[in-house]
Amino acid sequence: MLTNLSIKNYALIDRLNIGFTNGFTTITGETGAGKSILLGGLSLILGKRADLSSLRDKDSKCIVEAEFEIGNYELRPFFKENDLDYEKKTIIRREILPSGKSRAFINDSPVTLDILSQLGDRLIDIHSQHQTMQLTDNDFQLKVVDALANNKQPLEKYATKLSEYRSTLKELEQLIDFQEKADKEYDYHLFLLKELEAAPLKKGILEELEGQYEKLNNVEVILEQLSKGHQILNDEQVGLIGLLTELKSISNKLSSFGSPFKELNTRIQSVFIEVDDVADELFSIRENMEANPELLDDVNGKLQLLYDLQKKHHTQNIEELMAVKSDLTDKVGAAESIEVQIKAKQDELLDNEKQLSTLAIDIGKRRKSAIPLLKKQLEDTLATLGMPNSTFKIEISPSKDFKTSGKDDLTFLFSANKGMDFGELKKVASGGELSRIMLTIKAVLATYEQLPTLMFDEIDSGVSGEISNKMGDIMKQMSGSMQVFSITHLPQVASRGDHHFKVFKEDDGKVTHTKMKKLGREERVEELAEMLGGKTLTNSAMAHARQLLN
Repeated sequence: MLTNLSIKNYALIDRLNIGFTNGFTTITGETGAGKSILLGGLSLILGKRADLSSLRDKDSKCIVEAEFEIGNYELRPFFKENDLDYEKKTIIRREILPSGKSRAFINDSPVTLDILSQLGDRLIDIHSQHQTMQLTDNDFQLKVVDALANNKQPLEKYATKLSEYRSTLKELEQLIDFQEKADKEYDYHLFLLKELEAAPLKKGILEELEGQYEKLNNVEVILEQLSKGHQILNDEQVGLIGLLTELKSISNKLSSFGSPFKELNTRIQSVFIEVDDVADELFSIRENMEANPELLDDVNGKLQLLYDLQKKHHTQNIEELMAVKSDLTDKVGAAESIEVQIKAKQDELLDNEKQLSTLAIDIGKRRKSAIPLLKKQLEDTLATLGMPNSTFKIEISPSKDFKTSGKDDLTFLFSANKGMDFGELKKVASGGELSRIMLTIKAVLATYEQLPTLMFDEIDSGVSGEISNKMGDIMKQMSGSMQVFSITHLPQVASRGDHHFKVFKEDDGKVTHTKMKKLGREERVEELAEMLGGKTLTNSAMAHARQLLN
């Protein structure tokens, strides 16, 4: 419910602050007084794009602020989803700066116009004559049928399952697309994988093979050097082993002459043992080493294979080559198992489709059962609004596709007169008829679901007399369960309001201001009398005005 509206520096409005309560509020004023300006300011709160030309004072910013009671609107999920502070008394503020930039706030948190618009749609429904074309929208028509069918929860379950179905369908399409690409690349990937599987890939293998290759490729040089080393150590006359043996004997004799000689003897003994061990190692290596051309060719072949694979796959080391092999293994494995995955996803999709169909069928049945009641309520109400021969032809038929609103096609046809063929509303109903049909539908909806604040902008244009009385009565009745505003030129409608506001212009000699005030009892009488008979307030007009209020 809208509880307060403040507008500053907008069009002809210098400053306006007005409070509202529940029930039926009527707003009147002469043509050009600024009722459209009031709606324009309110539309900024609902997310409409700002226009710099709307600023009254081009050097000051425009501020529009509205306070709403939202405790009954089930909006906590919306606030949580958009990371906003939820307050039962929520304040929406819109600012237009002289630079042309616009800012929007919900409870002092900055928001985008998209979020503002989403919230605005749930708070106020502004209906003007040109918006009656919404009646011709199939989604809106289904919404009306669903309200009477009490389809809110079934449609929520359907929407959840539809999301699962579409997600599964997308996954299946991706798998099939992957299969098509994988089939084209499978043979090539398998060939590359087999090449890598034939190579001795393991960490450190390249260094190991390179060392082995150097050893085998230089075996003659190695043997020659081993022989020289062995000769140096074991020559009978000047060999190092012989000389160390003689040195060891000397140190043994000296060791008995004190600790320094004893320590020296120990060190010489260690040197002798180490050199003797080296001599044995040289001999052993020389005896066990020989030329092996076949092994050399094998090692060289493995090295060349690894070098070629590194070049082919643009890798810097064996670890990167092993990663390529792992990736190819995954791709080949995925290609080989894709059929199983597709079959599983197809089964999942079929199961989703069955569940979705069950929900859609239930929704369709509920819609069909609600249509007779909707048809009767619409036709009965329109009869009181001067359209006694209006009839509707509303039919539900199954659709081939799963839609956002179910699996139904809706036919919503209208005939205003006896003997007249049924046709689409936009083709067979006049503007005045569409306005009355829209009012009727809004009245029906108000009975079955929690509508936001409704604001009718001259929906009663083109009607008069008893019909205007009935339209006022309908809006008054709707206000029993919701807040209703009506901007009207008809005294019959204005008199039905629980609260009556007047929009008027005031000229201070320099500039013109649009203002708005709440009328007291006698002020209402005068306003209604003026609407009935003009500026000159006659006794008959005043009496008629009092009669309307009573």
